[in-house]
Amino acid sequence: MNKLTVKIKKLDNFHGELPAYQSAGASGVDVRAQLSGPVTLKPGERAMIPTGLSFEIPLGFEIQARPRSGWAAKSGLTVLNTPGTIDADYRGEVKIIVINLGNEPVTISDQERCAQLVVAPVYQATFELVNELSDTERGAGGFGSTGRA
Repeated sequence: MNKLTVKIKKLDNFHGELPAYQSAGASGVDVRAQLSGPVTLKPGERAMIPTGLSFEIPLGFEIQARPRSGWAAKSGLTVLNTPGTIDADYRGEVKIIVINLGNEPVTISDQERCAQLVVAPVYQATFELVNELSDTERGAGGFGSTGRA
């Protein structure tokens, strides 16, 4: 398993446990809501959930905020901009943009695990302007052009 040091800062609104991997093979760490009171989202509503944390991510990496599968499957609560990107040069509080895609209101309470964070490598591309691109079997076909099965 590859290891990387990421500096983490607890902000004034943080209390509780720091994110930690829950198993040896886990890809992400759960992050907890830092709320002064419950937040209830009606179907279709969204909110920014504070985590009380900021990070110093090494250059060449990002942190991705992803939904927790249990909440998504059971209640339709998901991270709106999945995966949400936290850039290496961002030093502010990480907030999770959640949306209720379910049919019933969902309440988020203080200290609930609201998302998972995954550290991922990033490559910055050098873009080269050309007049033609190489051919492929798919070509310009998109949005369902390869079929459903």
